[in-house]
Amino acid sequence: MISLKQKKIPMRSCVVTKEKYPKKELIRVVKDNAGNVSVDVTGKVNGHGAYIKKDLDVLKLARKNKVLDKYLNCDVNDEIYKELEKIIDSNN
Repeated sequence: MISLKQKKIPMRSCVVTKEKYPKKELIRVVKDNAGNVSVDVTGKVNGHGAYIKKDLDVLKLARKNKVLDKYLNCDVNDEIYKELEKIIDSNN
């Protein structure tokens, strides 16, 4: 009998809710070595990353409490939040 090995699903923690989710349910925000912050839709960009759940309420909470600013040690501008909002809207 051949047993099929199940593929392991990578889990990551949301920096806002601290809950673990499959990587596909989260969006990664990255600060590269030059200090530039961007939204990483591929999940493969080099740099320090922070994962956030694809949920508008979670995004609002992150913006209000400046969670991404604290986690990435820099100011995350409004353009990043607008881009995250577009990604979340397109998924719903």
